[in-house]
Amino acid sequence: MALEMESMASEIGVSVPVLRFLLCFVATIPVSFIHRFVPSPFGKHLYAGLSGVFLSYLSFGFSSNLHFLVPMLSGYLTMVLFRPYCGILTFLLGFGYLIGCHVYYMSGDAWKEGGIDATGALMVLTLKVISCSMSYNDGLLKEEELREAQKKNRLIELPSFIEYVGYCLCCGSHFAGPVFEIKDYLEWTERKGIWAPTEKGPAPSAFGATIQALLQAAICMALYLYLIPQYNISGLNGPAYQEWGFWKRLSYQYMSGLTARWKYYFIWSISEAAVLISGLGFSGWTDTSPTKPTWDRAKNVDVLGVEFAKSSVQLPLVWNIQVSTWLRHYVYDRLVQKGKKPGFFQLLATQTTSAVWHCNQPNLFILFHIQFLKSLQIEKTSKAPIVLYRWQQAIPSNMAMVKNLLVFISFAYTILVLNYSAVGFMVLTLQETLALYGSVYYIGTIVPIVLILLGNVIKPAKPSRSKARKEQ
Repeated sequence: MALEMESMASEIGVSVPVLRFLLCFVATIPVSFIHRFVPSPFGKHLYAGLSGVFLSYLSFGFSSNLHFLVPMLSGYLTMVLFRPYCGILTFLLGFGYLIGCHVYYMSGDAWKEGGIDATGALMVLTLKVISCSMSYNDGLLKEEELREAQKKNRLIELPSFIEYVGYCLCCGSHFAGPVFEIKDYLEWTERKGIWAPTEKGPAPSAFGATIQALLQAAICMALYLYLIPQYNISGLNGPAYQEWGFWKRLSYQYMSGLTARWKYYFIWSISEAAVLISGLGFSGWTDTSPTKPTWDRAKNVDVLGVEFAKSSVQLPLVWNIQVSTWLRHYVYDRLVQKGKKPGFFQLLATQTTSAVWHCNQPNLFILFHIQFLKSLQIEKTSKAPIVLYRWQQAIPSNMAMVKNLLVFISFAYTILVLNYSAVGFMVLTLQETLALYGSVYYIGTIVPIVLILLGNVIKPAKPSRSKARKEQ
């Protein structure tokens, strides 16, 4: 068996631990499908927990479940013993333990060498545990003190421990996401809320959406396997790269970032398929006639939305979607004082939280604070996505060519910052990151700063409103 695993791993160009993880990861799809047929809510919770424990053991070994038990137990105990403070306590304990694991295992270095450990799954689990505690904490507050998301997701009663474990580990979602709310998980398990039979009939079939996700996964993996021999980390560090000129280096960084993204698209497509086939991915019905089901709960990435984003502001809406939503609901929004607008502090705290969550590598702090510069740029342009967008809006309709030129420049800027940022994820060391940024003259850092300054100096006129709207 070991020889067969080694042979298979060498054929597809991965290590045996990574192959083992991939096989278990794909197995989450049939495991999630079986969940549909488990009788009774208690049986479903038990199956979700036990199947999650078993898949974790096969993927990472026995120690992985011990690691998962730490944030899960600490989060549940804070809800039982310290409900008024359980949200912040779970946040601090969860992130504290995650940082310790990042430092101890140095996962980034292990991944580069072909290894894998449970810290990636622990990252997702940490977010789920924190959201559960904060939602339970919200159950103590008056409705008028809550935002819409808090009202929707708050927990009035403490979930049982078996419900809690089922939520944390169901559908193998702790492997790579998506992150979802425990209230949605409980309603899905008990066939309540949008999963309850209505005049529109029972919850719709998920097979069409699942097949679409699997087809997307196959295409993404095929493109990744085709491109990776040509565009990889070795090429970025090779002697030939040093001899190239600026434009060839920048184009190679672009292609390397593009290639790496297909791997993430594959992983997220598989995790989406697993959640979809269980039925949990159903998110409601459209308002159109006839109505159609929507399947957004499991969606973690919009591939075309990322690759053809016309503005860098659109990227958090289409990349790692559920984590971006989590950061919005559980960090950004909660730091905004009632009656005040968000600003510098909220943006900085959110990007810092994201950087700490991802890894302990110093270069990732640089990466996420480049993202902070882009976010700050949004603030500085007063209600506009980016400076270029404001300029587009200020161009009269009879100057279509100029407006289209600005649209293209905005698209090029988005590609630049996306792939410049991707380099930090690929090499995972501060020295290599700075060297590669320096090889293209730090263009992805300088351009956002220049646009921030331009946003303060060149302020285009606001687009004129229609007469009818003015009268309103």
